[in-house]
Amino acid sequence: MKSFRDKRRDSRPHPPAGTEPARQRDPAARPQARSGEHRDGKSIDRSEQKPAPRVLARREGVLPAERLPLILEVAPNADYALLDSGAGEKLEQYGPYRIVRPEGQAIWQRALPAREWERADAIFTGDTDEEGIGRWRFPKTPLGETWPMKHDGLDYFGRFTSFRHVGVFPEQASHWDHMAGLIAAAKRPVKVLNLFGYTGVASLVAARAGAEVTHVDASKKAIGWARENQEMAGLANKPIRWIVEDAVKFAEREERRGSRYDIVLFDPPAYGRGPRGEVWQLFEDLPGLTDLCRSILTPQPLAVVLTAYSIRASFFAIHALMRDTFAGMGGTVESGELIIREKSAGRALSTSLFSRWVAK
Repeated sequence: MKSFRDKRRDSRPHPPAGTEPARQRDPAARPQARSGEHRDGKSIDRSEQKPAPRVLARREGVLPAERLPLILEVAPNADYALLDSGAGEKLEQYGPYRIVRPEGQAIWQRALPAREWERADAIFTGDTDEEGIGRWRFPKTPLGETWPMKHDGLDYFGRFTSFRHVGVFPEQASHWDHMAGLIAAAKRPVKVLNLFGYTGVASLVAARAGAEVTHVDASKKAIGWARENQEMAGLANKPIRWIVEDAVKFAEREERRGSRYDIVLFDPPAYGRGPRGEVWQLFEDLPGLTDLCRSILTPQPLAVVLTAYSIRASFFAIHALMRDTFAGMGGTVESGELIIREKSAGRALSTSLFSRWVAK
C-alpha cells in the first residue's frame, strides 16, 4: 500500500510537513503527504523552486484497448477482514487485532450489534491535542507499537501510527496478486520499480515472485519500516534496492541514465512535499510522471499500475490519461475501483481509483 495512505474524509487541517499522508477520495480530508513529506519531523527546505514542468505532447498511434469499469475486490480472509462498517467508521480484523477507524464513505448504518464493536482492541480517536494529529485508544490491554501480520503467507509488521494507518492497504492485494502472476508468467528476469513504495509489501510480493525490485519513497521512516518488513518476511537475500528519494526526481534520473523496468507501480498522493521541499500536486504533476513511467519501460514491458487516492474525480479521468500516454504500445488499459467486501452484510467499501496498462 505509495509513500503514504486509508481513506480520509474529516475536516481536520493538513499536518505539517514530516507527517504520514492519508488516502481517500476526498482531498479535504486526511493529511496528504505520501510523495515526499518527511514523516520523521525534520524541517524541510521550502526555498527550492519547482523545476520547469515536463514538456508533454500527445502520443501518436492507436490507443490501447480498454476494459472498464473493472472492480477489483478483496474478500475477508484469515489475514484481514472488514468485519463491519457504518456511521462513519469501519471495524477491521488485522491478524490478531480488531481495530476501529474513521471511514468517511461508510454513510450507511452498522450491521453488527454494538457489542461486536465494543470488542475492539484498538480505536483511533482522531483527537487533535498535543499528542499529534490523532491517537489510538486501547480499551482492553495497552498494545505495542507493532505486531506481526501476514499477506498470503508473507510476514510483515503492522504498526499503529498517529495518522490512523497501520502500514498496509489491504485493497492493494488485487494489484499484488496480478503483478506476481505477470512476473511468474514472464519466465525471464523481470525488473520492478515501486514508486511511493511506503512500507514495502508490494515490493516484497514482487521479490518473492522472482523480480529484481527498486523501491522508492521520500520518507526515511517508511524505508526503515520496509527494511524491517523484508527481514520479517525472510527475504533479506532477495534483490531489493531501497531508495530514499523524491519519486519524480528518481524517475527523471533513471530516464537520463537509460535504466529501464518491466513493471512500474506508482501510487502518488493528492498533495505532498519531497525531501528538499519539492511540491507535488496530483492534477498538475500526474501527466508528467505518467509520461516518465512510459519512458523508463523496457522494450518488452509487462505493466504500469497507477492507484489514486484522495481525489474528487472519476476513474475515467486517469483512464483517459493512461490510454493517451500508452498510445502506440498496444495492450489494454483497465480502470475502475478497488473495493473491500464487508463480512457482516456483504457491502462493498470503495477505497480508491486505479488504472493499469497491461501489455498482453
